[in-house]
Amino acid sequence: MSDSAPADEWPLFEVFVRGKRGLNHVHVGSLHAPDEEMALHSARNLYTRRNEGVSIWVVRASAITASSPDEKDPFFAPSGDKVYRHPTFYPIPDDVPHI
Repeated sequence: MSDSAPADEWPLFEVFVRGKRGLNHVHVGSLHAPDEEMALHSARNLYTRRNEGVSIWVVRASAITASSPDEKDPFFAPSGDKVYRHPTFYPIPDDVPHI
C-alpha cells in the first residue's frame, strides 16, 4: 500500500502492549497506519505515553484468525474428555506456584 493512500484506506492494526509488571502482551486497541513501522510508532505514541509498556506488538487485523465466542462450547468441548490434560493423577507440592 502506498503512503499516499487516504488514511481511511490504511490497513487496521491491532495493538498489544506488555506492561512493566506483566508477563503477557495485552490487547490495548486498534489503529490505522500505512505500514507496520508507522503502526509501531503510532502505537507507541497512543498507548504508552505514560511509560506503561516495555514491549509493543502490532499485527494487521486481517492476519488474525480467531475462534468465535458463539462456538465456544463445541470448539473447546473436545479437551474436556482428555483427562490426562488435568493434573489429577499425581500430587502437586504446595510450594509449586501457578498450577
